[in-house]
Amino acid sequence: MKQYIESGKAILGIEFGSTRIKAVLIDDAGAVLAVGGYDWENSLKNGIWTYSLDEIYAGLKGSYASLKADVKEKYNVTLKSFKAIGISGMMHGYLPFNEKGELLADFRTWRNTITGEAAGILTKEFNFNIPQRWSIAHLYQSILNGEDHVKDIKYFTTLAGFIHTLLTGEKVLGIGEASGMFPMTGHNYDEDMLTKFDNLVAGKYPWSIREILPKVLVAGESAGVLTAEGAKLLDEEGDLQAGIPMCPPEGDAGTGMVATNSVRIRTGNVSAGTSVFAMIVLENALKKLYEEIDMVTTPDGAPVAMVHCNNCTSDINAWVNLFKEVAELSGADIKMGDLFTALFKKSAEADADCGNLLSYNYFSGEHITGFETGKPLFVKNPDSNFSLANFMRVQLFTCFGALKTGLKILDNENVNVDKILGHGGFFKTPVIGQSVLAAVMNTPVSVMETAGEGGAWGIAVLAAFAVNKAEGESFPDYLDSKIFASQKMTTLEPDKAIVDSFNAFMERYTKGLAIERAAVEM
Repeated sequence: MKQYIESGKAILGIEFGSTRIKAVLIDDAGAVLAVGGYDWENSLKNGIWTYSLDEIYAGLKGSYASLKADVKEKYNVTLKSFKAIGISGMMHGYLPFNEKGELLADFRTWRNTITGEAAGILTKEFNFNIPQRWSIAHLYQSILNGEDHVKDIKYFTTLAGFIHTLLTGEKVLGIGEASGMFPMTGHNYDEDMLTKFDNLVAGKYPWSIREILPKVLVAGESAGVLTAEGAKLLDEEGDLQAGIPMCPPEGDAGTGMVATNSVRIRTGNVSAGTSVFAMIVLENALKKLYEEIDMVTTPDGAPVAMVHCNNCTSDINAWVNLFKEVAELSGADIKMGDLFTALFKKSAEADADCGNLLSYNYFSGEHITGFETGKPLFVKNPDSNFSLANFMRVQLFTCFGALKTGLKILDNENVNVDKILGHGGFFKTPVIGQSVLAAVMNTPVSVMETAGEGGAWGIAVLAAFAVNKAEGESFPDYLDSKIFASQKMTTLEPDKAIVDSFNAFMERYTKGLAIERAAVEM
Protein backbone atom coordinates (compact mmCIF):
# COMPACT_ATOMS: atom_id res chain seq x y z
CA MET A 1 0.00 0.00 0.00
CA LYS A 2 2.91 2.34 0.67
CA GLN A 3 4.04 2.07 -2.95
CA TYR A 4 0.44 2.46 -4.15
CA ILE A 5 0.03 5.78 -2.35
CA GLU A 6 3.56 6.94 -3.10
CA SER A 7 3.02 6.41 -6.83
CA GLY A 8 -0.04 8.68 -6.81
CA LYS A 9 -2.69 5.99 -7.44
CA ALA A 10 -4.90 6.83 -4.45
CA ILE A 11 -7.95 9.08 -4.79
CA LEU A 12 -8.79 12.08 -2.60
CA GLY A 13 -12.19 13.35 -1.54
CA ILE A 14 -12.82 16.42 0.63
CA GLU A 15 -16.25 17.48 1.88
CA PHE A 16 -17.11 20.71 3.68
CA GLY A 17 -19.80 19.71 6.17
CA SER A 18 -21.56 22.03 8.57
CA THR A 19 -19.41 21.21 11.59
CA ARG A 20 -16.54 19.18 10.17
CA ILE A 21 -14.49 19.20 6.99
CA LYS A 22 -13.48 15.63 6.15
CA ALA A 23 -10.72 14.40 3.87
CA VAL A 24 -10.69 10.74 2.79
CA LEU A 25 -8.13 8.80 0.77
CA ILE A 26 -9.40 5.67 -1.03
CA ASP A 27 -8.19 3.04 -3.47
CA ASP A 28 -9.92 2.13 -6.74
CA ALA A 29 -12.29 -0.25 -4.92
CA GLY A 30 -13.35 2.41 -2.42
CA ALA A 31 -11.39 1.08 0.56
CA VAL A 32 -10.47 3.87 2.98
CA LEU A 33 -6.70 4.27 3.26
CA ALA A 34 -6.47 7.38 5.44
CA VAL A 35 -8.63 10.16 6.84
CA GLY A 36 -8.24 13.73 8.00
CA GLY A 37 -10.51 16.36 9.42
CA TYR A 38 -10.96 19.92 10.57
CA ASP A 39 -13.65 21.14 12.95
CA TRP A 40 -15.46 24.39 12.28
CA GLU A 41 -18.80 26.00 13.05
CA ASN A 42 -20.98 28.56 11.36
CA SER A 43 -21.65 31.90 13.03
CA LEU A 44 -24.66 34.21 13.03
CA LYS A 45 -23.47 37.55 11.63
CA ASN A 46 -25.96 40.38 11.15
CA GLY A 47 -28.76 37.82 11.12
CA ILE A 48 -27.03 35.61 8.51
CA TRP A 49 -25.58 32.13 9.10
CA THR A 50 -22.13 32.26 7.52
CA TYR A 51 -18.49 31.17 7.46
CA SER A 52 -15.78 33.70 6.66
CA LEU A 53 -13.36 33.34 3.75
CA ASP A 54 -10.53 32.95 6.26
CA GLU A 55 -12.38 30.05 7.85
CA ILE A 56 -12.94 28.42 4.46
CA TYR A 57 -9.28 28.69 3.52
CA ALA A 58 -8.15 27.46 6.95
CA GLY A 59 -10.55 24.52 6.76
CA LEU A 60 -9.36 23.48 3.31
CA LYS A 61 -5.72 23.57 4.35
CA GLY A 62 -6.37 22.09 7.79
CA SER A 63 -8.32 19.08 6.56
CA TYR A 64 -5.66 18.28 3.97
CA ALA A 65 -2.83 18.72 6.49
CA SER A 66 -4.62 16.32 8.83
CA LEU A 67 -4.95 13.72 6.08
CA LYS A 68 -1.33 14.22 5.08
CA ALA A 69 -0.22 13.63 8.66
CA ASP A 70 -2.35 10.46 8.88
CA VAL A 71 -0.74 9.10 5.71
CA LYS A 72 2.72 9.92 7.05
CA GLU A 73 2.00 8.14 10.33
CA LYS A 74 0.40 5.04 8.79
CA TYR A 75 2.58 4.54 5.71
CA ASN A 76 5.60 6.82 6.15
CA VAL A 77 4.70 8.46 2.84
CA THR A 78 4.65 12.16 2.01
CA LEU A 79 1.64 12.84 -0.21
CA LYS A 80 2.62 14.35 -3.54
CA SER A 81 0.00 13.27 -6.06
CA PHE A 82 -3.34 11.51 -6.56
CA LYS A 83 -5.10 9.71 -9.37
CA ALA A 84 -8.04 12.09 -8.99
CA ILE A 85 -9.57 14.60 -6.56
CA GLY A 86 -13.17 15.48 -5.74
CA ILE A 87 -14.60 18.39 -3.75
CA SER A 88 -18.00 18.42 -2.06
CA GLY A 89 -19.81 20.72 0.32
CA MET A 90 -23.09 21.53 2.01
CA MET A 91 -25.59 22.26 -0.75
CA HIS A 92 -27.25 25.50 -1.74
CA GLY A 93 -26.36 28.89 -0.29
CA TYR A 94 -25.01 31.96 -2.01
CA LEU A 95 -21.49 33.07 -2.94
CA PRO A 96 -21.50 35.96 -5.49
CA PHE A 97 -18.26 37.15 -7.10
CA ASN A 98 -17.22 40.08 -9.27
CA GLU A 99 -15.02 40.02 -12.36
CA LYS A 100 -11.86 39.97 -10.21
CA GLY A 101 -13.06 36.91 -8.29
CA GLU A 102 -13.74 38.94 -5.15
CA LEU A 103 -16.59 37.85 -2.89
CA LEU A 104 -19.28 40.55 -2.97
CA ALA A 105 -21.34 39.53 0.09
CA ASP A 106 -20.91 37.32 3.12
CA PHE A 107 -21.40 33.63 2.30
CA ARG A 108 -25.06 32.78 2.99
CA THR A 109 -25.37 29.10 3.89
CA TRP A 110 -28.24 26.66 3.39
CA ARG A 111 -29.22 27.26 7.02
CA ASN A 112 -30.62 30.74 6.39
CA THR A 113 -34.38 31.24 6.19
CA ILE A 114 -34.29 34.85 5.03
CA THR A 115 -35.52 34.46 1.45
CA GLY A 116 -39.21 33.74 2.00
CA GLU A 117 -40.45 36.54 -0.25
CA ALA A 118 -38.14 35.58 -3.12
CA ALA A 119 -38.84 31.85 -2.80
CA GLY A 120 -42.59 32.51 -2.86
CA ILE A 121 -42.44 34.70 -5.97
CA LEU A 122 -40.17 32.30 -7.88
CA THR A 123 -42.22 29.24 -6.91
CA LYS A 124 -45.34 30.92 -8.32
CA GLU A 125 -43.57 32.26 -11.40
CA PHE A 126 -41.90 28.93 -12.26
CA ASN A 127 -44.73 26.66 -11.01
CA PHE A 128 -41.87 24.76 -9.42
CA ASN A 129 -40.93 24.62 -5.75
CA ILE A 130 -38.02 26.97 -4.96
CA PRO A 131 -36.93 26.43 -1.34
CA GLN A 132 -35.54 29.31 0.67
CA ARG A 133 -32.05 27.85 0.82
CA TRP A 134 -31.65 27.53 -2.97
CA SER A 135 -29.05 29.81 -4.53
CA ILE A 136 -31.51 31.40 -6.95
CA ALA A 137 -33.76 32.36 -4.01
CA HIS A 138 -30.82 34.09 -2.32
CA LEU A 139 -29.96 35.95 -5.52
CA TYR A 140 -33.54 37.12 -6.08
CA GLN A 141 -33.95 38.13 -2.43
CA SER A 142 -30.81 40.25 -2.80
CA ILE A 143 -32.48 41.89 -5.79
CA LEU A 144 -35.73 42.48 -3.89
CA ASN A 145 -33.70 43.95 -1.01
CA GLY A 146 -32.01 46.36 -3.41
CA GLU A 147 -28.55 45.17 -2.39
CA ASP A 148 -25.88 47.13 -4.21
CA HIS A 149 -23.56 44.18 -4.87
CA VAL A 150 -25.94 42.53 -7.36
CA LYS A 151 -25.00 44.84 -10.23
CA ASP A 152 -21.36 43.70 -9.99
CA ILE A 153 -21.98 39.95 -10.08
CA LYS A 154 -19.90 38.08 -12.66
CA TYR A 155 -20.84 34.64 -11.38
CA PHE A 156 -22.30 33.01 -8.32
CA THR A 157 -21.92 29.51 -6.96
CA THR A 158 -22.07 27.20 -3.94
CA LEU A 159 -19.36 26.36 -1.42
CA ALA A 160 -18.29 23.24 -3.35
CA GLY A 161 -18.22 25.23 -6.58
CA PHE A 162 -16.12 27.96 -4.96
CA ILE A 163 -13.52 25.51 -3.62
CA HIS A 164 -13.37 23.75 -6.98
CA THR A 165 -12.79 27.08 -8.75
CA LEU A 166 -9.99 27.92 -6.32
CA LEU A 167 -8.27 24.64 -7.13
CA THR A 168 -8.89 24.46 -10.89
CA GLY A 169 -10.00 27.85 -12.17
CA GLU A 170 -13.10 26.15 -13.65
CA LYS A 171 -16.57 27.58 -12.92
CA VAL A 172 -18.51 24.31 -13.04
CA LEU A 173 -20.83 22.21 -10.87
CA GLY A 174 -21.98 18.62 -10.82
CA ILE A 175 -25.62 18.34 -11.84
CA GLY A 176 -26.80 17.25 -8.39
CA GLU A 177 -25.31 20.37 -6.82
CA ALA A 178 -26.44 22.60 -9.69
CA SER A 179 -30.01 21.34 -9.26
CA GLY A 180 -29.97 23.00 -5.84
CA MET A 181 -29.06 26.32 -7.41
CA PHE A 182 -31.66 26.45 -10.20
CA PRO A 183 -34.29 24.01 -11.55
CA MET A 184 -33.22 21.39 -14.10
CA THR A 185 -34.76 19.86 -17.18
CA GLY A 186 -32.74 16.94 -18.48
CA HIS A 187 -29.06 17.62 -17.93
CA ASN A 188 -29.13 21.41 -17.82
CA TYR A 189 -30.92 24.39 -16.32
CA ASP A 190 -34.54 24.70 -17.40
CA GLU A 191 -34.59 27.08 -20.40
CA ASP A 192 -38.13 28.38 -19.85
CA MET A 193 -37.39 29.23 -16.23
CA LEU A 194 -34.12 30.93 -17.16
CA THR A 195 -36.09 33.14 -19.53
CA LYS A 196 -38.75 33.83 -16.89
CA PHE A 197 -36.07 34.89 -14.41
CA ASP A 198 -34.44 37.22 -16.93
CA ASN A 199 -37.85 38.76 -17.61
CA LEU A 200 -38.35 39.38 -13.89
CA VAL A 201 -35.17 41.48 -13.72
CA ALA A 202 -35.15 42.81 -17.29
CA GLY A 203 -33.12 45.99 -17.73
CA LYS A 204 -31.94 46.19 -14.14
CA TYR A 205 -28.49 44.57 -14.42
CA PRO A 206 -25.72 44.15 -16.99
CA TRP A 207 -25.94 40.34 -16.85
CA SER A 208 -28.27 37.50 -17.85
CA ILE A 209 -28.89 34.63 -15.44
CA ARG A 210 -27.43 32.24 -18.05
CA GLU A 211 -24.13 34.13 -17.90
CA ILE A 212 -23.61 33.98 -14.14
CA LEU A 213 -24.59 30.38 -13.34
CA PRO A 214 -21.86 27.68 -13.28
CA LYS A 215 -21.63 25.22 -16.18
CA VAL A 216 -23.42 21.92 -15.45
CA LEU A 217 -21.55 18.60 -15.65
CA VAL A 218 -22.70 15.04 -14.98
CA ALA A 219 -20.85 12.28 -13.13
CA GLY A 220 -17.86 11.00 -15.08
CA GLU A 221 -17.18 14.19 -17.03
CA SER A 222 -13.89 16.05 -16.70
CA ALA A 223 -14.03 19.15 -14.52
CA GLY A 224 -10.49 20.38 -15.04
CA VAL A 225 -7.21 19.70 -13.27
CA LEU A 226 -5.51 20.95 -10.13
CA THR A 227 -3.55 24.08 -11.00
CA ALA A 228 -0.19 25.07 -9.53
CA GLU A 229 -1.95 27.79 -7.54
CA GLY A 230 -4.55 25.29 -6.35
CA ALA A 231 -1.88 22.83 -5.25
CA LYS A 232 -0.14 25.51 -3.18
CA LEU A 233 -3.44 26.52 -1.61
CA LEU A 234 -4.30 22.94 -0.64
CA ASP A 235 -0.84 21.92 0.58
CA GLU A 236 0.97 24.73 2.40
CA GLU A 237 4.13 22.61 2.62
CA GLY A 238 4.42 22.63 -1.17
CA ASP A 239 4.71 18.87 -1.76
CA LEU A 240 1.54 18.47 -3.83
CA GLN A 241 1.94 18.39 -7.61
CA ALA A 242 -0.33 20.12 -10.11
CA GLY A 243 -2.13 18.51 -13.04
CA ILE A 244 -4.30 16.03 -11.08
CA PRO A 245 -7.72 15.38 -12.73
CA MET A 246 -10.75 16.60 -10.77
CA CYS A 247 -14.35 15.42 -10.99
CA PRO A 248 -17.38 17.76 -11.00
CA PRO A 249 -17.90 19.25 -7.51
CA GLU A 250 -21.03 17.95 -5.81
CA GLY A 251 -23.22 18.77 -2.83
CA ASP A 252 -23.67 16.69 0.28
CA ALA A 253 -27.02 15.37 -0.98
CA GLY A 254 -25.38 13.92 -4.10
CA THR A 255 -22.42 12.46 -2.25
CA GLY A 256 -24.84 10.98 0.28
CA MET A 257 -26.62 9.15 -2.53
CA VAL A 258 -23.27 7.83 -3.72
CA ALA A 259 -22.16 6.82 -0.22
CA THR A 260 -25.31 4.73 0.18
CA ASN A 261 -25.49 3.40 -3.39
CA SER A 262 -28.86 5.11 -3.77
CA VAL A 263 -28.72 6.41 -7.33
CA ARG A 264 -31.02 3.90 -9.02
CA ILE A 265 -34.77 4.37 -9.42
CA ARG A 266 -36.78 3.24 -6.33
CA THR A 267 -33.80 3.59 -3.99
CA GLY A 268 -33.43 6.18 -1.27
CA ASN A 269 -31.30 7.35 1.59
CA VAL A 270 -31.49 9.50 4.68
CA SER A 271 -28.54 11.66 5.65
CA ALA A 272 -28.55 12.65 9.31
CA GLY A 273 -26.03 15.13 10.68
CA THR A 274 -26.39 18.83 11.41
CA SER A 275 -29.29 18.80 8.95
CA VAL A 276 -31.37 15.81 7.89
CA PHE A 277 -32.72 14.99 4.47
CA ALA A 278 -34.30 12.07 2.66
CA MET A 279 -33.61 11.47 -1.02
CA ILE A 280 -35.87 9.20 -3.07
CA VAL A 281 -35.01 8.46 -6.72
CA LEU A 282 -38.35 8.59 -8.56
CA GLU A 283 -39.79 6.31 -11.22
CA ASN A 284 -42.72 8.68 -11.85
CA ALA A 285 -43.04 12.44 -11.49
CA LEU A 286 -45.02 13.78 -8.54
CA LYS A 287 -48.62 14.67 -9.41
CA LYS A 288 -48.30 18.31 -8.39
CA LEU A 289 -46.06 20.96 -6.83
CA TYR A 290 -45.36 20.54 -3.11
CA GLU A 291 -43.52 23.31 -1.30
CA GLU A 292 -42.28 20.73 1.24
CA ILE A 293 -40.59 18.64 -1.47
CA ASP A 294 -37.50 19.70 -3.43
CA MET A 295 -36.90 18.29 -6.88
CA VAL A 296 -33.18 17.73 -7.48
CA THR A 297 -31.12 15.06 -9.27
CA THR A 298 -28.63 12.28 -8.71
CA PRO A 299 -25.02 13.04 -9.77
CA ASP A 300 -25.81 11.39 -13.11
CA GLY A 301 -29.04 13.34 -13.62
CA ALA A 302 -31.94 11.10 -12.47
CA PRO A 303 -34.88 12.96 -10.82
CA VAL A 304 -34.98 12.90 -7.02
CA ALA A 305 -37.59 13.96 -4.48
CA MET A 306 -35.83 15.53 -1.51
CA VAL A 307 -37.29 16.24 1.91
CA HIS A 308 -34.83 18.59 3.60
CA CYS A 309 -34.91 19.80 7.19
CA ASN A 310 -32.50 22.33 8.64
CA ASN A 311 -32.19 20.80 12.08
CA CYS A 312 -31.03 17.39 13.24
CA THR A 313 -28.14 16.73 15.64
CA SER A 314 -27.08 20.22 16.82
CA ASP A 315 -29.26 20.03 19.93
CA ILE A 316 -28.09 16.51 20.81
CA ASN A 317 -24.51 17.72 20.46
CA ALA A 318 -25.23 20.60 22.84
CA TRP A 319 -26.74 18.27 25.47
CA VAL A 320 -23.90 15.76 25.21
CA ASN A 321 -21.37 18.56 25.69
CA LEU A 322 -23.25 19.52 28.85
CA PHE A 323 -23.20 15.91 30.10
CA LYS A 324 -19.45 15.79 29.44
CA GLU A 325 -19.00 18.86 31.65
CA VAL A 326 -20.91 17.08 34.41
CA ALA A 327 -18.75 13.99 34.01
CA GLU A 328 -15.58 16.06 34.17
CA LEU A 329 -16.78 17.70 37.40
CA SER A 330 -16.76 14.25 38.99
CA GLY A 331 -13.25 13.62 37.75
CA ALA A 332 -14.22 11.33 34.88
CA ASP A 333 -12.16 11.39 31.71
CA ILE A 334 -14.47 10.25 28.91
CA LYS A 335 -14.14 10.61 25.17
CA MET A 336 -16.98 12.28 23.31
CA GLY A 337 -17.44 9.28 21.03
CA ASP A 338 -17.79 6.93 23.99
CA LEU A 339 -20.26 9.29 25.67
CA PHE A 340 -22.42 9.51 22.54
CA THR A 341 -22.45 5.72 22.28
CA ALA A 342 -23.40 5.25 25.93
CA LEU A 343 -26.22 7.80 25.76
CA PHE A 344 -27.60 6.47 22.48
CA LYS A 345 -27.65 2.95 23.95
CA LYS A 346 -29.37 4.20 27.09
CA SER A 347 -32.28 5.42 24.95
CA ALA A 348 -33.21 1.78 24.26
CA GLU A 349 -34.47 1.56 27.87
CA ALA A 350 -37.08 4.31 27.37
CA ASP A 351 -40.75 3.95 28.25
CA ALA A 352 -43.23 3.41 25.42
CA ASP A 353 -44.48 7.00 25.83
CA CYS A 354 -40.95 8.39 26.37
CA GLY A 355 -42.14 9.63 29.77
CA ASN A 356 -44.48 12.08 28.00
CA LEU A 357 -41.50 14.33 27.23
CA LEU A 358 -41.24 16.68 24.26
CA SER A 359 -38.34 18.37 22.51
CA TYR A 360 -37.74 20.60 19.49
CA ASN A 361 -34.24 20.80 18.01
CA TYR A 362 -34.83 24.05 16.11
CA PHE A 363 -31.50 25.85 16.16
CA SER A 364 -32.68 27.59 13.00
CA GLY A 365 -35.98 27.88 11.13
CA GLU A 366 -37.80 24.86 9.72
CA HIS A 367 -39.82 25.52 6.56
CA ILE A 368 -41.73 22.23 6.59
CA THR A 369 -43.38 23.13 9.90
CA GLY A 370 -43.61 26.84 9.08
CA PHE A 371 -40.81 28.39 11.17
CA GLU A 372 -38.55 31.12 9.80
CA THR A 373 -36.45 31.07 12.98
CA GLY A 374 -36.15 28.54 15.76
CA LYS A 375 -35.37 28.02 19.43
CA PRO A 376 -34.23 24.70 20.86
CA LEU A 377 -36.87 23.69 23.39
CA PHE A 378 -37.39 20.91 25.93
CA VAL A 379 -40.75 20.43 27.64
CA LYS A 380 -41.89 18.15 30.45
CA ASN A 381 -45.00 17.92 32.56
CA PRO A 382 -44.83 17.89 36.37
CA ASP A 383 -45.77 14.21 36.30
CA SER A 384 -43.49 13.23 33.38
CA ASN A 385 -41.07 10.35 33.91
CA PHE A 386 -37.96 12.45 33.48
CA SER A 387 -35.37 9.67 33.14
CA LEU A 388 -32.16 9.71 31.14
CA ALA A 389 -33.45 6.95 28.84
CA ASN A 390 -36.67 8.84 28.09
CA PHE A 391 -34.77 12.08 27.61
CA MET A 392 -32.38 10.52 25.09
CA ARG A 393 -35.12 8.69 23.18
CA VAL A 394 -37.00 11.98 22.73
CA GLN A 395 -33.80 13.70 21.56
CA LEU A 396 -33.38 10.99 18.91
CA PHE A 397 -37.03 11.10 17.86
CA THR A 398 -37.16 14.88 17.47
CA CYS A 399 -34.28 14.70 14.97
CA PHE A 400 -36.83 13.26 12.53
CA GLY A 401 -39.97 15.16 13.55
CA ALA A 402 -39.93 17.69 10.73
CA LEU A 403 -38.69 15.07 8.25
CA LYS A 404 -41.66 12.81 9.01
CA THR A 405 -43.99 15.70 8.21
CA GLY A 406 -42.57 15.87 4.69
CA LEU A 407 -42.37 12.11 4.18
CA LYS A 408 -46.12 11.81 4.68
CA ILE A 409 -46.56 13.68 1.36
CA LEU A 410 -44.55 11.04 -0.50
CA ASP A 411 -46.58 8.32 1.21
CA ASN A 412 -49.75 9.98 -0.06
CA GLU A 413 -48.22 10.13 -3.57
CA ASN A 414 -47.64 6.35 -3.39
CA VAL A 415 -43.92 6.78 -4.03
CA ASN A 416 -42.40 3.29 -3.97
CA VAL A 417 -39.01 2.57 -2.44
CA ASP A 418 -37.23 -0.79 -2.55
CA LYS A 419 -34.53 0.10 -0.05
CA ILE A 420 -33.55 2.89 2.32
CA LEU A 421 -30.00 3.43 3.53
CA GLY A 422 -28.88 5.67 6.37
CA HIS A 423 -25.62 7.57 6.57
CA GLY A 424 -23.99 10.37 8.52
CA GLY A 425 -22.87 10.83 12.10
CA PHE A 426 -26.28 9.87 13.54
CA PHE A 427 -25.65 6.24 12.55
CA LYS A 428 -22.15 5.85 14.00
CA THR A 429 -23.55 4.12 17.10
CA PRO A 430 -24.55 0.66 15.85
CA VAL A 431 -28.24 -0.32 15.80
CA ILE A 432 -29.73 2.60 17.79
CA GLY A 433 -29.93 5.34 15.15
CA GLN A 434 -30.76 2.75 12.52
CA SER A 435 -33.66 1.36 14.57
CA VAL A 436 -35.05 4.87 15.10
CA LEU A 437 -35.00 5.64 11.36
CA ALA A 438 -36.63 2.26 10.59
CA ALA A 439 -39.44 3.26 12.97
CA VAL A 440 -39.74 6.73 11.43
CA MET A 441 -40.09 5.34 7.90
CA ASN A 442 -41.73 2.06 8.94
CA THR A 443 -39.53 0.28 6.42
CA PRO A 444 -36.28 -1.72 6.61
CA VAL A 445 -33.20 0.49 6.88
CA SER A 446 -29.66 -0.53 5.94
CA VAL A 447 -26.39 1.03 7.02
CA MET A 448 -23.05 0.38 5.35
CA GLU A 449 -19.69 0.32 7.07
CA THR A 450 -18.85 3.59 5.29
CA ALA A 451 -21.86 5.38 6.89
CA GLY A 452 -19.67 7.45 9.21
CA GLU A 453 -17.39 8.63 6.38
CA GLY A 454 -20.38 9.96 4.45
CA GLY A 455 -19.90 12.54 1.75
CA ALA A 456 -16.11 12.76 1.73
CA TRP A 457 -16.02 9.09 0.77
CA GLY A 458 -18.84 9.67 -1.72
CA ILE A 459 -17.04 12.45 -3.56
CA ALA A 460 -13.86 10.35 -3.63
CA VAL A 461 -15.89 7.59 -5.33
CA LEU A 462 -17.19 10.13 -7.87
CA ALA A 463 -13.58 11.14 -8.55
CA ALA A 464 -12.70 7.46 -9.01
CA PHE A 465 -15.55 7.03 -11.51
CA ALA A 466 -14.30 9.99 -13.55
CA VAL A 467 -10.92 8.32 -14.16
CA ASN A 468 -11.76 4.60 -13.93
CA LYS A 469 -15.09 4.14 -15.75
CA ALA A 470 -15.24 1.82 -18.74
CA GLU A 471 -16.55 3.17 -22.03
CA GLY A 472 -20.34 3.26 -21.91
CA GLU A 473 -20.48 2.16 -18.27
CA SER A 474 -23.31 3.79 -16.31
CA PHE A 475 -22.73 5.25 -12.88
CA PRO A 476 -25.20 2.88 -11.10
CA ASP A 477 -23.54 -0.12 -12.77
CA TYR A 478 -20.09 1.14 -11.78
CA LEU A 479 -21.17 1.47 -8.15
CA ASP A 480 -22.72 -1.99 -8.08
CA SER A 481 -19.81 -3.80 -9.68
CA LYS A 482 -16.73 -1.83 -8.66
CA ILE A 483 -17.51 -0.25 -5.29
CA PHE A 484 -20.34 -1.93 -3.41
CA ALA A 485 -20.00 -5.57 -4.47
CA SER A 486 -17.96 -6.31 -1.35
CA GLN A 487 -19.33 -3.66 1.00
CA LYS A 488 -20.59 -4.92 4.36
CA MET A 489 -24.11 -3.81 5.21
CA THR A 490 -26.50 -4.36 8.11
CA THR A 491 -30.27 -4.18 7.69
CA LEU A 492 -32.86 -3.71 10.43
CA GLU A 493 -36.59 -4.28 10.13
CA PRO A 494 -38.83 -1.75 11.91
CA ASP A 495 -39.55 -2.72 15.52
CA LYS A 496 -43.29 -2.35 16.13
CA ALA A 497 -42.74 -1.12 19.69
CA ILE A 498 -40.46 1.68 18.48
CA VAL A 499 -42.81 2.47 15.58
CA ASP A 500 -45.72 2.87 18.02
CA SER A 501 -43.55 4.92 20.38
CA PHE A 502 -42.47 7.26 17.57
CA ASN A 503 -46.02 7.67 16.28
CA ALA A 504 -47.17 8.64 19.79
CA PHE A 505 -44.29 11.11 19.99
CA MET A 506 -45.31 12.62 16.63
CA GLU A 507 -48.81 13.31 17.96
CA ARG A 508 -47.27 15.30 20.82
CA TYR A 509 -44.77 16.91 18.44
CA THR A 510 -47.52 18.16 16.10
CA LYS A 511 -49.75 19.44 18.89
CA GLY A 512 -46.80 21.06 20.68
CA LEU A 513 -45.70 23.19 17.72
CA ALA A 514 -47.75 25.96 19.29
CA ILE A 515 -45.33 25.89 22.24
CA GLU A 516 -42.37 26.26 19.89
CA ARG A 517 -44.19 29.11 18.12
CA ALA A 518 -44.70 30.91 21.43
CA ALA A 519 -41.04 30.43 22.35
CA VAL A 520 -39.86 31.85 19.03
CA GLU A 521 -42.13 34.89 19.37
CA MET A 522 -40.98 35.75 22.91
